[in-house]
Amino acid sequence: MASVLNVSHFQNETAAYAKLESLVWPNGPVCPHCGGTDRMKLMGGKATRPGLYKCYDCRKQSRVTVGTVFEASHVPLHVWLQAAYLMCSSKKGVSSNQLHRTLGVTLKTAWFMSHRLRAAMDAGTLPPLGGEGVIVEIDETSIGKKEGVPVRRGYAHKHAVMSLVKRSAKGATVRSFHVSGTAAADLLPIIKANVTSGTHVMTDEAGQYAHLNKHFAAHDFTTHSSGEYVRDGYIHTNTVEGYYSVFKRGMTGIYQHCNERHLRRYVAELDFRYNNRIKLGVDDLSRTHNALRSIVGKRLTYRDSSSGAA
Repeated sequence: MASVLNVSHFQNETAAYAKLESLVWPNGPVCPHCGGTDRMKLMGGKATRPGLYKCYDCRKQSRVTVGTVFEASHVPLHVWLQAAYLMCSSKKGVSSNQLHRTLGVTLKTAWFMSHRLRAAMDAGTLPPLGGEGVIVEIDETSIGKKEGVPVRRGYAHKHAVMSLVKRSAKGATVRSFHVSGTAAADLLPIIKANVTSGTHVMTDEAGQYAHLNKHFAAHDFTTHSSGEYVRDGYIHTNTVEGYYSVFKRGMTGIYQHCNERHLRRYVAELDFRYNNRIKLGVDDLSRTHNALRSIVGKRLTYRDSSSGAA
C-alpha cells in the first residue's frame, strides 16, 4: 500500500495549489481583493508562480493563499499540506520538533507552522449547544503551571480548562475554554453563553455548579467523592472525562510544556480533532480537508503567534 504522502498534492506545488483551490474555492476562483468571480484567469508562462491568478475586474494578481494562514509564507505549499496532514492525523498531536525533523524545516519554522494550523482549526464563536432533550456534560481540568505562581497543594498554580460536551447518539462533540479560574464567577458566564437554557446539564458535585438548576431545564450530578460515577445509567460525566484522557495525553505526552498565552490554540486543536474523529465519520484525509477549508480570514503573523494574539 502506497503512503498517503505520495499523493501528488503532497509532493508537487502545482498539484498542491489545485488541491487547495478545490477546497477553498469549490465554486471556482474568487478574487480576495474585490470578491470578483467572473474574470479570474490563471496566468501561464514558465516564470509565473504556481496558482497565480489575475482578476480583470480589479486588475490585481493573487493566489488562493491570500488572506489565509498560508499568506506570505516562504514554505512551499505542498510542505504546508504535509504538515496539515501530520497534525490532523495524529490523535494526540505532533510536536514542533517532530515537524522540524520530518519536514526538513527549521524548528522556528515548524513551531510557527503548527500555530498557524492551530489557528485554522479554531472554530471561533459558535451558537449555543444543547436544547430540549439534549444533555451537555460540564467539567474542568488543570494543565501545566502558571508563571510566577509557587507550586502548592491543589490546583491554584495550574492553568484551568473547562469543557462542554454535548451527548449524541452519533457521537459527542466538545467545546473547551481556557478559563481564568474554576469559581462559579469564572465559569457561569461562559456556560450560560454557550449552552441554551432548555438543556439538561450534568456535572460532578463541585460547588461551582451548585446553582445550575436556576439557569437550565435540569441539572443532575454525581458525587465522585463518595465513589458515585454513574446513576440511573445516564447521569454521569464519563464522556467529558473520556475527552480529557485524550486531552491530557496530548498536552503532557506530546507538547509537554505550554505557555499560557498559547494554551487556547492547543485547546482549539484538540477540540477540532475530537469533533472530526472516526466515530463521526471523518477519516484522516477528510479531517485534513476540513482544517484546510477553514484557513480563510485567519492570517497569523509570527509576532502575533509569539505574543499569543489573534
